[in-house]
Amino acid sequence: MIPHFSDLSANERTYLAWIRTAVSLMGFGFLIERFDVFLVYTTRGAVLNSGLHLRASEWLGLGMILLGGVLILLATRSYYRNARLIQAETAAAYRGTMLERVLTTLLVALALFLVLYVGYQLTSLH
Repeated sequence: MIPHFSDLSANERTYLAWIRTAVSLMGFGFLIERFDVFLVYTTRGAVLNSGLHLRASEWLGLGMILLGGVLILLATRSYYRNARLIQAETAAAYRGTMLERVLTTLLVALALFLVLYVGYQLTSLH
């Protein structure tokens, strides 16, 4: 039997959950980056003629793709750090909630921006 198997398995499941979150974030970022194409298609070009600034969705999408990549790096670092701590014979204090707080703050800011951005796009078309 592998020593600390259940703890190591939990660490791996947590790591894979972070990877899934990062990949989802990157996919959503790509979708947002292409949101202007959707707006042009659904409004039959009216968005282009209205003078709206469509670059915001491109930058936001690119930022989310970059954030997903950084999240993968941070999750990998955390996975190896936790695996080392689990296998160590000495006790160590748990830490690691800062990543979750930063990600939550960024996602809430993203949600607010999207609500305001889409709301502005929809109200300026009429």
